[in-house]
Parts: sequence; C-alpha cells; structure tokens
Amino acid sequence: MKKVSIFLVALLLLCASHLFADGGFIALKNGVRMFKPNQRAMIAWSGSKEILLLSTDMRASEATQVLEVVPLPSEPKVTKGDVETFRRATALINRKIHKPFIARGGKGAGQAPGRSAGEVTFHKKIGAHDISVAHVLSTDGFIAWVEKYLESLQVQNPVIPPATKKIIDEYMAGKFTWFVFDVISLDEVLSTGEAVEYQFKTKSLYYPMKITQTAEGATTVDLLILTPKLLSRFSGIPSSQVDLRHEPVPISSEELRSLNPDMDALLGHREDMKLRIWRLEGEVSSFKQDLIAQ
Repeated sequence: MKKVSIFLVALLLLCASHLFADGGFIALKNGVRMFKPNQRAMIAWSGSKEILLLSTDMRASEATQVLEVVPLPSEPKVTKGDVETFRRATALINRKIHKPFIARGGKGAGQAPGRSAGEVTFHKKIGAHDISVAHVLSTDGFIAWVEKYLESLQVQNPVIPPATKKIIDEYMAGKFTWFVFDVISLDEVLSTGEAVEYQFKTKSLYYPMKITQTAEGATTVDLLILTPKLLSRFSGIPSSQVDLRHEPVPISSEELRSLNPDMDALLGHREDMKLRIWRLEGEVSSFKQDLIAQ
C-alpha cells in the first residue's frame, strides 16, 4: 500500500470504542446516525482529467468525529477549495440565462426564457482536520489501512461494518483503488464542510454516489458541470435520473478563471466551454451507482 498525507490544519486526537459506517462516513461513536441532506460540486472534465470541487452539508444525531471516505478512479492531487466558488458560479449562470436578447427578426428585446439555476445556501462552516490519500489493492487492504490509521489516532478496537466492506468490494471490482479520507467533527446542527478540490485522471466524468447508499434520509446533489461538449452517454446513474436545471450556458476562459484558475488551466483556456447544473434527488440508499458520463 502507498500512503500520501496532506495536512490542512492540526489533527485532533480521537477516542472511541466502536465504528459505525453511514455511507461515506465512518462514525467514531456507538449508535450515531449520520445525515447528508445536501451535496454540491463543481466538475470540470477535459476528456482525460477532472477537477472535482466538493462540499457537503452534514449533521449527526449527536456530537461525534467521523472519517469521511471518497473513492476515486486514480491518484488525486488534493488541495483546499473555496465554498464561495459555488455561489459565484451559480450567480454567473443566473445572469446568463436571464440576459436580455434580441428577438428573431431583430424587432425588440425580451427576457430569455427559463428558470433560475438556483441559489446556494451555506450553514455553519466546518473545516477539514486532516486529509489522507491511500492506494489499496483489495478490500482486506482497505480495512487494514483504515484500522491501522485509526489506531494511530488512538481509536481503540476499530471495526469496519459489513455494509462498508460490501461497498468497498464493489469499488475494487470496478478498479477503484484510490481513497481519500477526511477527519471531521459533527453534531446535531447542520454544517457545511470546507470545500476540497480533487484533481485526477479519468476517461469519464465522475462523481461518487454509491459510497453514500447506506446513509439515512434524502439528499439533493447539485453539480455544476463544465465540459468542452455536452455529454450523452451515462454508464452509471441513468440520464433519466439527472435533472438538467437550465439550458447550458457558454463560459469564457476569463469568466472561468475568475471562478477557478485550476479549472481554466485544466481545460486549456478554451472559449467554448459549456456550463450547466445537474441535480440528483432521492433517498441516499437508492443511489446504487456512481455518476459516470461521457
């Protein structure tokens, strides 16, 4: 196994007797219920590489610290992101879809039809305490890495539940062998996780959903999608479950650079990008596939 650690802020030492998984979470306290009602991400995909900027609203049934797990198809570069990027990008889309246009035939001006792309609401913000990236080649390797990692944090007798093992088996079967682990603290108050940016190689646009399927409650996932061309082939979650919130809007290199310079560089400073919002909604337990599109 190979491990690369990226420390964002000081790690808090943890103590607990048992672990309970809740989708992408491993809670370090017996009997804690985990909820993930809102997820937001901005994804730039060039055709061979992706930047995934991710932030999630989370809460627990009682105060606890948790280990969040994000599976990825290749080794990621992980950096701190900015949650305000989501607000700025959504505001840009709203301006573009309501921009006055010249009516056909050149007579008069009107308002572009369409609904607002939406708005972004943040809750109490919480930061990442520690992020680690691990490359594991089997489910047993994953479990051994997690148990050793948690023991190093003074967690006593760590146990990975069978539901988590089953999901990891499925990721391993699909050749997903890279995992990002983030240690965070939660309580009963809904909190917005600090944005984290992942950059990695992938032959398809990718967003992990299956990892959350054993969580409780419903979730709404808003994805700001940025690609050189529109996508039509969905090999994971079917396109019928993906709600296009508005007609795609063009975005220039300058506009994208003001939102996220890394994405502008990844996409080659192109002037013909297409930006749109996709939404996924439903019980988290119903998402048995990841979002994979080309």
